[in-house]
Amino acid sequence: MDKQKLDYFRNLLLAQRQQAEQDLRANAATGRQEADDVIDIGEESELDLEKSTALDLAGRESELITEIDEALQRIEDGTYGQCRRCGKPIDEERLKAIPTARYDAKCQALIEDAQGLETPTL
Repeated sequence: MDKQKLDYFRNLLLAQRQQAEQDLRANAATGRQEADDVIDIGEESELDLEKSTALDLAGRESELITEIDEALQRIEDGTYGQCRRCGKPIDEERLKAIPTARYDAKCQALIEDAQGLETPTL
C-alpha cells in the first residue's frame, strides 16, 4: 500500500481513537454516577441499568482502542492491509468500512464459520 493511502488510514484510525477515548470517558463517568435523588425502587433500577449499560459500552470502547492501536502498529510495521491469515491484500473498501480489519472478507468468513458465528447476508 502506498504512503498516501497509509496516511489516509492512519488519520482515519487516529480520529476513531480520539472519538473512542471521548466515548470511553463519558461512559465510565456515567457508570460511576451516584444516585443522589432516587425517589423509588423503579428509579433506582433504571439508574442501575443505565450504569451497567454505560460500563459495558466503556468496555467495548476500551477494546476498540486496543484494536485501533494494533492497526496503527501494523501501519508502522508495514503489514497494514494484509490479511493475517492468508497474506493477501485486504480490499480497500473493507478497510474503509472497518479500518481495524485484520483479515480479508473470505478469511473472516472462514474464521466466523469455524467459530459457529453467522455471517450477515446482504
